[in-house]
Amino acid sequence: MPAPHRVDKCSSGGLEIAYRHFGAGVPVPGLPVLIVHGLSYFSYDWIDVSAGFASGRPVVAMDMRGFGDSARSPTADYSVPSMAQDIVAVLDHLGWARAVLMGHSMGGRSTSFAAARNPARVAGLVLVDYTPENAPGGSQRVAKTVAGVPDRFESVDAAMQYFSVDPHSPSGAAKRERFEAYLRKVDGGYEIKRDPHFANQFRRLLETGERPKLGVDMWQVVGEVACPILALRGQQSDMFAAETMPKLAAANPRVVLVELDGGHNIAGDNPAGLVAAVRKFLASLDSTEKRHEPTA
Repeated sequence: MPAPHRVDKCSSGGLEIAYRHFGAGVPVPGLPVLIVHGLSYFSYDWIDVSAGFASGRPVVAMDMRGFGDSARSPTADYSVPSMAQDIVAVLDHLGWARAVLMGHSMGGRSTSFAAARNPARVAGLVLVDYTPENAPGGSQRVAKTVAGVPDRFESVDAAMQYFSVDPHSPSGAAKRERFEAYLRKVDGGYEIKRDPHFANQFRRLLETGERPKLGVDMWQVVGEVACPILALRGQQSDMFAAETMPKLAAANPRVVLVELDGGHNIAGDNPAGLVAAVRKFLASLDSTEKRHEPTA
């Protein structure tokens, strides 16, 4: 069973943003943490990791606009500034004056921008297998994977089979809840809770070579982040190349690089290692915050 948590929504730029709140209402001493998922994931995938932090602090895992149970942008506004503003809107809604932001892959882009533009609000930044420069092999894999997902599945079982999960096996039974949470009932079957805009972008990329335009220099953004940064790389990642590590370290002197066993999806491959590394980082941030608290 998933760890207990509260599911709620708030508004950002006229869109409903959904989130999962762990440790709500319990007084805890540590800095709060806001977790942002990657392109092929959503807040459900961070339940176990969130619970691993929530014993000492409040933790929220949000669904970005266009994903999970958050609203889709009617104008397909999935720009880095807009998605970063959604993060700030959740912080405002929760009443968190300062927090630690944690972003995986695409979520690393949004959290980096939010941290760079809102230095007073962000005490620390955790980048989970994110770098502004994706490795070509991983980029190609993601493009083919996302572009190839059918627009509709006849059933939950059909979706599981498409993703090479036997719905009738013991492991399939254990994964069914995740698929049920990841799919939305629509006319003609089920669809993934992700705006088709993203799949269409990758289809255009594969067909014409047209790359999505960020409109933001993410290397510059990372360099502008003023808080401590923990950058975690999966040792078997095909998205964050080992040779990019020195470039990321050079981009900002506040970056501390740590490699963990696992691939691009560190939270799924090595949740215990991820939680241990981040808890150590959070403890150092908590200590720094206490030293800087004004005295009466």
